[in-house]
Amino acid sequence: MKNETIAFMPGVRGSGAMARYWLQQVTLRLRREVCWLWRERQAQGLPIGADLRPPGASDLPPFVAPALGALDLARYAQDKQVFFAEDITARHLSELLAEPPPDKPEPQRGSFGWVVESLALEPVETFVLGLALLPAVDSAAGAVIASCLNDPGRGEPTLALAQRLWDEPDELLRCFDPAHALLSHGLLAQAAPSWSAPLQMPALVARELMFPAPQSVASWAGRRRLIPVLGAQGAALDAAAAQAAARSGLSLMRASAAPGAEHLRALMTVAWLRGAALYMPLAALAAADVHGHEPGAGSAPLPLPDLPVSLYIGVHERSAIGRLGGEALPAIEVLPASHADRLAAWQAVLPTTADGALLAEAARRFRCETTAIGRIGEELSQLGRAPTADELFAAARADLDLGALAQAVAPRFGLAELMLPPAQTRQVAEVVTAMNNLGRVHQLWGTAKAWNEGGLAALFAGPPGTGKTMASEAIALELKLPMVRIDLSQVVNKYIGETEKNLKRLFDAADAADTILFFDEADALFGKRTEVKDAHDRYANLEISYLLERMERFKGLAILATNRRRDLDEAFLRRLRFVIEFPLPGVPERERIWRGVIPEGVAANELDFEFLAQRFPLAGGHIRAIVFHACLQSAGEGAPRQLTMQAVIRAVQREYAKLERASSLDQYGPYAPLVAAEKAAR
Repeated sequence: MKNETIAFMPGVRGSGAMARYWLQQVTLRLRREVCWLWRERQAQGLPIGADLRPPGASDLPPFVAPALGALDLARYAQDKQVFFAEDITARHLSELLAEPPPDKPEPQRGSFGWVVESLALEPVETFVLGLALLPAVDSAAGAVIASCLNDPGRGEPTLALAQRLWDEPDELLRCFDPAHALLSHGLLAQAAPSWSAPLQMPALVARELMFPAPQSVASWAGRRRLIPVLGAQGAALDAAAAQAAARSGLSLMRASAAPGAEHLRALMTVAWLRGAALYMPLAALAAADVHGHEPGAGSAPLPLPDLPVSLYIGVHERSAIGRLGGEALPAIEVLPASHADRLAAWQAVLPTTADGALLAEAARRFRCETTAIGRIGEELSQLGRAPTADELFAAARADLDLGALAQAVAPRFGLAELMLPPAQTRQVAEVVTAMNNLGRVHQLWGTAKAWNEGGLAALFAGPPGTGKTMASEAIALELKLPMVRIDLSQVVNKYIGETEKNLKRLFDAADAADTILFFDEADALFGKRTEVKDAHDRYANLEISYLLERMERFKGLAILATNRRRDLDEAFLRRLRFVIEFPLPGVPERERIWRGVIPEGVAANELDFEFLAQRFPLAGGHIRAIVFHACLQSAGEGAPRQLTMQAVIRAVQREYAKLERASSLDQYGPYAPLVAAEKAAR
């Protein structure tokens, strides 16, 4: 090219001769059009000085009414051609426009010239591509385009502008098609098939056309391929996709977690330009919803731009593959990280930790994927030394996210504080022993394969207040494991099938680490399967079956507490490792509970613990509530920190009334007159 100026902004060059040529064609035609518009405004009688500009005006012609501008197209058509032939500036621009395109060897893949050749674009189509490219690479072009469009608020080109600038307006009709290759391949974006709709080119695409990246060793030139990559949450699915792409000689591009529809289209186009494969999570594809459909609606296939690209789609559920439609190829399955994989990952991120047993225990306790281990290790490396066991486990637990379905429980009690009969005390100790030995049995004794590294499940059954929650907290404290209470109001959903989804989400997250899941009032979720009378019954039974199966596969400790053991499904009970009955405490246990629940620092020398234990057959939870109520009523301003029998007896009476349980005056012994006076005062 004789004239090296290809854009309005000095220094815009690009790396391809074909791109430079067509950008110059666009720039020259815009300059020539601006020259004509000045002459046209003069012919329209606008107050323009001898130098074709009003005093103080800019270098661009003034705007006129859009209708007038459209009507004057035909009126001044002949004058325009004469002007192009006779005006010295316009004639010079026309001479530059007549230069032929460059004669060069095969263009680099992904370049402007490669696109022209690959899509067999006609000159008018190539011009439209260059017209859309110009404002994407030249920040100064917008004002000139607005002037040629006769609209100060529009700096993006249109097909109408292309028709006006091109010598043969009829040829623009070949571009007026939503299925045109420029649009279907994502090179251009247009909101609607309209002459006045802006022609936009994504910045990623513009950069690729101007500065094409090195292409893959090989390239995919066939039809679009959809390859699901199936694996657990947190698995390195993109790494598996990269390995599969490399085996085909392709490099791999990765989409961000939430790319947005326009960015995703641009990424697919860039992948096609480079001859590369593209990886994206299914969640990102659904969120972007590249064709504007309702995100995540049902299980309908997700429409994708029809580009000859190998797309690796990360999915976490086999059922989700159906959303890719019938063209999806067999899935690449990424197995969960094994204990050996996890141990190797911990050793790699914490090489300064000399305690191999600690890392082995971390690999057993935390069944996260290697990507998560890398993230945790990076945080621990900030310590500048080998982490302690507590620091390592705390960092790993902090990475665990159970969502809104579970609430963390801070254990308040130890095993020594449990007031249980000897048999139940031994059973609770067996649960602790089993959890302490679980990793050793699985990894050293070889049970991991047969039991799939399965955890333990225990049922705590008994009347309210008998210590089921307290025992669960004591186990968590003894094992130094996080305990979470499951919010059944969130898990159990009235919509068919939603309970199963909630449960799956919960168990998938909890399986990543040794965790104690505490299901209170478990009979609401684990009840007997009903006789199938309608669709709701059938789905309810399916949810219970799913629950039984997930409980067997859960790798931590699940504790289910219920007041109504008889309401539980027998098939479920058979699959539990421990079933512990929490009976109402006997007199010796009740006396220990009474003595144990008095707050430290509160004087209780006036209390007759033996009398209270013998006369009132209450569970530990109720005894604790009585003492708390008595404290509230005794802690007046300036009062000594002391509990009296009178205060406790009144609290006992209130608790019986709350429980709607009858009590006789004889039961209160020497305190019967106090109770009688209370009743009479009501």
